[in-house]
Amino acid sequence: MSDGRCIENPLSQDFTIKSLLKFAFPTILMMIFMGLYTIVDTIFVSRFVGTNALSALNIVCPVINLIVGFGTMLATGGSAIVAREMGAGEHIRASQDFTLIIVAGVLSGILVAVFGTFFIDRIVWGLGANSTLFSYCKEYLLILLLFAPASILQVLFQNLIVTAGQPGIGMVLGVSAGVVNVLLDYLFMVILQMGIKGAALGTGIGYMIPAVIGILFFFIRNDGLYFRKPTIGSSVLIESCANGVSEMVSQAATAVTTFLFNRVMMKLLGEHGVAAVTIILYTQFLLSTLYIGFSMGVAPVISYNCGKQDWKQLKNVFIICVRFIGIISLSVWGIAFGFGSSLVQIFSEKGTSVYEIARNGFLIFPFAFLFCGWNIFTSAMFTALSNGKLSAFLSFLRTFGLITMLLMILPEVFGVTGVWLAVPIAEALTMIVALFFLYQNREK
Repeated sequence: MSDGRCIENPLSQDFTIKSLLKFAFPTILMMIFMGLYTIVDTIFVSRFVGTNALSALNIVCPVINLIVGFGTMLATGGSAIVAREMGAGEHIRASQDFTLIIVAGVLSGILVAVFGTFFIDRIVWGLGANSTLFSYCKEYLLILLLFAPASILQVLFQNLIVTAGQPGIGMVLGVSAGVVNVLLDYLFMVILQMGIKGAALGTGIGYMIPAVIGILFFFIRNDGLYFRKPTIGSSVLIESCANGVSEMVSQAATAVTTFLFNRVMMKLLGEHGVAAVTIILYTQFLLSTLYIGFSMGVAPVISYNCGKQDWKQLKNVFIICVRFIGIISLSVWGIAFGFGSSLVQIFSEKGTSVYEIARNGFLIFPFAFLFCGWNIFTSAMFTALSNGKLSAFLSFLRTFGLITMLLMILPEVFGVTGVWLAVPIAEALTMIVALFFLYQNREK
């Protein structure tokens, strides 16, 4: 049902490479800042608490992945629906469905906080913490669980503010959260000496900024996309989850593979091995934010033109995206390969065992960046086109299926080198499958 109003939306413009990058740039910058403040969190923990605390961050990381994954599933899947409805002129329905998605996210976050807190000890032991790391893991995770509703809202608003045609505001939210997180890390860990509790508290308060401002933003608006009394029903939520399931699969798979990385490295090299793989995985996230931000930024454009049935513009946007991903993939690989030692030295002093392990990893691991950008974009594109099945399959393949198999085989043959080879090989094989899907759906 359309409300009959003609609302000007930045998503409706005829995009060139310049205008598309201009539209996506705020989201790219927002994701880069998110990656930066996540890395800063890790640096503060490593430098001012210790390498055992650094290992603890990676031990509990799977739980954080699952929380973010659920929020991202609702956000990307719901964004595709809302943008499609806006493209079809159904503005009232788009706002109603948007509001229902936000409410579902908040309620889900509350459930996670309650049940996670109640079972905290079992969760930490189950994640593979030993007696040395248990207290660090519990202190950090317990605080972050309390901020689970804000964490989910942060992800929802980062996506849906872009869908509302205001990527600049989304960028401001992401940057503000990052700056506050860094300042609070310094206050809590350096000045107040709160240890790993300070890191968790700084991150949690950082989640609150986009959550609160996002709520205010959509309450104040009275046209375009804004809060309206939702039509209660499960169909929108089911479709949102079905469309965005690839993002949940990706995060859930990341949680499992992080767990496997920790177990393998703990077996091969102990806590120092876990600390080294933490450095590489967090650096991977930072360098991947460029791909993730770009894909998030262009996804509403793809969904909008799909709803509008403007196939010419849709193909034009796709060609621009392919060119951008190709250039960036080579650039990121060059940075990671050429400056690997310098990146490691930020976390760990030169000459330490953690430094040497991670530095050797950076001679192999960066080759993953030649392939992962294509996989991230292709998966996001199929989500935007409401083809959740293909998107989920690609996410499952690159983040779980292949890596799990390779982590079971390669370390047995090559030792620690096999750990570093697992991700590049998994990304390369997934890209072959992604190219096949693109060719198969080229007419669409």
